[in-house]
Amino acid sequence: MPRRCLLGFALLVGLSAAAYAQTAFTTPADDLDYVRSNYTKFEYRVPVRDGAKLFTVAYVPKDTSKTYPVLFTRTPYGVGPYGPDQMPTRLSPSPHFWRAGYIFVHQDVRGRMKSEGTFVHGTPHKAKKPTPADVDESTDAYDTIEWLTKNLPGHNGNVGMAGISYPGFYAACGMIDAHPALKAVSPQAPVLDFFDGDDCRHNGAFVLAHNFRFFGMFPKLNPKMYGLRDTRDPDYGTPDGYKYFLDMGPLRNLDKVLPTIDPFWQDQKAHGDYDDYCAARNLRPHIKDIKPAVMTVGGWYDAEDIAGTFNCYNRVAATSPKSPQNVLVVGPWTHGGWASNDGDALGAVKFRAKTSAWYREKVELPFFEQHLRGGPAADLPKAALAFETGTNRWRRWDTWPPADATKVTFSFAPNGALTTARPTGEGGFDEYVSDPRRPVPYTEKTSPRMENDYFTADQRFASRRPDVLVYQTPVLPADVCVAGPIEVELHVSTTGTDSDFVIKVIDVYPDDFPDPDPNPTGVKMGGYQQLVRGEPFRGKYRNSLSKPEPFEPGKPAVIRFSMPDVGHCFRSGHRIMVQVQSSWFPLFDRNPQTFCDIYSCGEDAFKPATQRVYRSAAMPSGVTLRVVKP
Repeated sequence: MPRRCLLGFALLVGLSAAAYAQTAFTTPADDLDYVRSNYTKFEYRVPVRDGAKLFTVAYVPKDTSKTYPVLFTRTPYGVGPYGPDQMPTRLSPSPHFWRAGYIFVHQDVRGRMKSEGTFVHGTPHKAKKPTPADVDESTDAYDTIEWLTKNLPGHNGNVGMAGISYPGFYAACGMIDAHPALKAVSPQAPVLDFFDGDDCRHNGAFVLAHNFRFFGMFPKLNPKMYGLRDTRDPDYGTPDGYKYFLDMGPLRNLDKVLPTIDPFWQDQKAHGDYDDYCAARNLRPHIKDIKPAVMTVGGWYDAEDIAGTFNCYNRVAATSPKSPQNVLVVGPWTHGGWASNDGDALGAVKFRAKTSAWYREKVELPFFEQHLRGGPAADLPKAALAFETGTNRWRRWDTWPPADATKVTFSFAPNGALTTARPTGEGGFDEYVSDPRRPVPYTEKTSPRMENDYFTADQRFASRRPDVLVYQTPVLPADVCVAGPIEVELHVSTTGTDSDFVIKVIDVYPDDFPDPDPNPTGVKMGGYQQLVRGEPFRGKYRNSLSKPEPFEPGKPAVIRFSMPDVGHCFRSGHRIMVQVQSSWFPLFDRNPQTFCDIYSCGEDAFKPATQRVYRSAAMPSGVTLRVVKP
């Protein structure tokens, strides 16, 4: 498939350019001919309750001898090619759907491309709507489905919604106060809370490289559609992102290089703490009493919206007993990887199966066939279908996290040990000097972007730095399989008044682990330190994301938080490692280690600080994993 066609699909489903760059899923020529030969394109301007008209495209099977379910996707990225005679090279989500026979409906969301109205990032949901002017993404979806059921030819009365990333957000909105015809929804890597866990911030730390590229430069129009330069891909002037962002200096200097084409960066600066503006863009409280069947999909290595995946599933599970099905599907995928590549490897780590292709045929299609066409029940568990990395197998769970999991705390101990024994003694600690002018890089790669494969990357480069603490278990005598979120407890102090603390959970391979064959990149797998999960925490938010508090220099304080879920097996002969550091750059911005407004502070705020991590009986530090039977 030509690269321009793949890029169009990537923009439609909301894949990042990094995910697109890995795309291996191609479309045979006979499938391209099939779309053109068997589908007719219609363009509509669908009126919604406040009078705005939303540009909507429908691809309808030419065979009128039967009726078809509707698969509906809403996107801010454009539904081109535009023009009733311009046919796409493919229809999402996969050729299995084309040949099964669906009506595909794609819509430019309010204020984007050819749709009327005003576009708002993460449109706040309105719980009460007393007048027709009270609109949100839920009402736009409802009104569109109402119009489709009355005007679209050839449908069977059943509608499904699906979307990845931002379109996943719109799918999640559509299932709130859903139209009766909406029978099944699949939010995939959905953005649910920009400012807590998803694209913009993690535990108060700003996602720098990703925000810089995608949100600060979110174009009013899709430039690729008009043959223009893609303004989302800035001219860094160097392949070295570490150098680029370090030379840029404090965050306030982003104003010098970000265009004013979109105000979202200014909004982020103005709302550095989790205030009412941020809370209004949190969809989680509104996900309740969901009526359609729901299949939430995500990837263990999603660098953008992994939190949204689990938050979406958990909210439906907790609040929506009337939903006919609520299932979580998680594979060894990057952001949107289940739709864009084979899912058989990420970087040097191999999964020994084409997991994405299997998912598209055996999971995604049967789910919609069951609920939209009355097909046989999809072979899905009650709660979660999760690929367990390490053992490289799919596991089925009746609850998520698994109810029979045992919480095991791995505590930091002297001499870099990581142990399940309770810490003893008094006054034990380890310390390091964190210098924000020499932050710890998040990857060895020379790249200005957020590289998705950092999630499985070898961490030996970091473990050798003096500003990274390393704790590891002895060699494991048996497999240790874990499933669910990771809980962190840190007792720390700093000589500064603010600091970040980054926790990384790592699978350490045996020294004699064989290299891959063939091995074109020359990777050495013996002693490989595979990142399993990593997450930062901005210390001033240790008691509240809304009310930051300075550290008292030298005084111990406690930080507790949860890291996103994992599904991984540390094999016998391996070790479990935890690394602690105070920067992860430029994946996240630098903490100046001075209590201040980081979005507006100057260079003089950035100061070295000595960090202590305590490991005594009174102040234990470590991580708690949910261990399941192998």
